[in-house]
Amino acid sequence: MEKRTLGNTGLQVSCLGYGSMGLRGPNTWGVRVVDESSAERVLHAVLDHGVNLIDTSPDYGMCERRIGDFISSRRKEYYLATKCGCDPIQHTGHLEIRHTWTRDVIRRNVDESLRRMKTDYIDIIQFHGGDARTLENAGLIDSLVQLRDAGLVRHIGVSSKLPELNDLIALNVFEVFQIPYSCLEPTHESAIRRCAESGAGVIIRGGIAQGGPEAEIQRPAVNDAWAKAQLDDLLTEEMSRAELILRYTISNPCCHATIVGTANLIHLAENVAAAEVGPLPPKLKQEIDNRIHFADRNSPSK
Repeated sequence: MEKRTLGNTGLQVSCLGYGSMGLRGPNTWGVRVVDESSAERVLHAVLDHGVNLIDTSPDYGMCERRIGDFISSRRKEYYLATKCGCDPIQHTGHLEIRHTWTRDVIRRNVDESLRRMKTDYIDIIQFHGGDARTLENAGLIDSLVQLRDAGLVRHIGVSSKLPELNDLIALNVFEVFQIPYSCLEPTHESAIRRCAESGAGVIIRGGIAQGGPEAEIQRPAVNDAWAKAQLDDLLTEEMSRAELILRYTISNPCCHATIVGTANLIHLAENVAAAEVGPLPPKLKQEIDNRIHFADRNSPSK
């Protein structure tokens, strides 16, 4: 699988990363529950396929603990990206997600993540949201810099979106940005380019549009965007909708890694195979752009 340099971090990351939220376990949210043995098989399969970037969070239930329990013995094979500012509350039957922007929460997140994942360092620590003014005025960015200087984390980043993203980029302090993007939701394209041009690494979430129109959980907005752009016309017999969407995302040279989450081994293998085929031919990508932009310009809301 192609590896790309994650901005100025120097990390050589696989163009396909793994988002571990699907391994969060019971009593969290959603209808899918992955047991211990299945989570172990998935995590080992991720590494066996050559994926070397795993994204997680204290907000994701049992994910961090499962990473530590099942693959910490293979720690040299992967980069760990987790999050901070996370202050979840476990209720009976569900997990309440909340974010608290204090130094104590940041330090507790890092300490507990290190313990759960059975590692001495985190490759990328990311604020899980937040706005530039809060993070700066509360001294939280300084806290991450201190943790980096102490060797507990290697690189600092933020997982965010517009409009907060603009001010976060302007701080010129983050080494990595995690940003939503796909051909069906290209809103952040210019922000992604600015991040890459600044030297920051760019990790994409949503790069397969939750599976597109073929997803097990149907999302009307995704289906509508696909249909309006008439993207079915561009498929070949060998190419699925999900493959076209994923390969479009990795065709963007500013997207250094695209994290895709699944607990289905077949879907994982399909995603890996699509990534290994590589970026779309330039003419096909341009045609997708043309159709998406035409559909957007002619939307009734415009």
